[in-house]
Amino acid sequence: MARRKVRFGVIGLGLMGREFGSAAARWCHLLGEGPVPEIVGVCDKNPASHAWFRDNFPSVKIATERYEDLLGSPDIDAIYCAVPHDQHERIYLDVVRAGKHLMGEKPFGIDLAANARILEALRQNPRVFARCSSEFPYFPAAQRLVAWARERRFGRIFEVKAGFHHSSDMDPSKPINWKRTVEHNGEYGCLGDLGIHTQHIPFRMGWRPRSVYAILSKIVSERPDGKGGIAPCLTWDNAALVCEAQDAGTPFPLTLETKRMSPGATNVWFIEVYGLKASARVSTADPRSFFSCENVGKEQPWSRVDMGYTPLYPSITGGIFEFGFPDAVLQMWASFLHELDGGEPAFGCFTPEETGWSHLLQTAALRSHRTKRAEAVVEAGTPGGTT
Repeated sequence: MARRKVRFGVIGLGLMGREFGSAAARWCHLLGEGPVPEIVGVCDKNPASHAWFRDNFPSVKIATERYEDLLGSPDIDAIYCAVPHDQHERIYLDVVRAGKHLMGEKPFGIDLAANARILEALRQNPRVFARCSSEFPYFPAAQRLVAWARERRFGRIFEVKAGFHHSSDMDPSKPINWKRTVEHNGEYGCLGDLGIHTQHIPFRMGWRPRSVYAILSKIVSERPDGKGGIAPCLTWDNAALVCEAQDAGTPFPLTLETKRMSPGATNVWFIEVYGLKASARVSTADPRSFFSCENVGKEQPWSRVDMGYTPLYPSITGGIFEFGFPDAVLQMWASFLHELDGGEPAFGCFTPEETGWSHLLQTAALRSHRTKRAEAVVEAGTPGGTT
């Protein structure tokens, strides 16, 4: 029996656009019987980027520099949009109003106001299914940690730490790009770029920040502009957020780190949970490993389990092999299509509502950095809230 195809248009054909293309091309890797993505249209203002998709996807019917061409096509059901933050609001609104399903990129709007307008458009178009890209929780070790949290194996949680570290900007001679400019990246800086990755599991487990004390750092103030001159770097390089969250009504510190200047960290995502009964930690620096500690009286021995290839959505790969970033991307997309098809995902993609929480947190973090004190993370329209 032929499986249902979900016909996609891709807006933004850079790094993550090609990762989605690769995931769609190897959908046969998965053993499920759900819908299959088919790339029908591609859009980028650089026409040279169209060639890779045309060469590898005979299904592509539209290759354009105008995203409106994709939105107006009856042959396209859904859009993956991977563009700079300043373009989120305009394109996401047009996608939603065109009735196309949407997988967007973080931070889902350049600021809180833009995000609020996107969420309002989604409320006005309830038939549109929308999610935000966040791959790292789909590593098997991360899902083992999620299972422990759902099973209440940690007991009383007294601390959680999560972070995403890069070393990509450690070289001061690296030319500036759009992620270092406020007009394109937004005032959040590294928070807008990396923050949702650190928030996905805490938010999903109910560990939503109530207050935040933020330390934001601009470490390199200027970089080569690629044209023989020097340009100012106006976005935050590193951020450390110390938040108060709650688990079962009990407050605990939740620390979230986003760093573009972390020596030796090529692409390190991690989460650590500490509880009275048990603790666990996971890191993509050691992606096969699930480290755990079950408390035994006054001793707390740590142990390591090799997770192997044990994904949420079964695949042809044997359990003895390794799981990597492309596999996490594939699993995220499997979850997206499973939920789009009406299924209940084992662990769903980052939701529009959660992007709203993320913006509230990051806006409060900017306030905290200015005031040098902890700030409440509150809903719009509530006392002390952002309107």
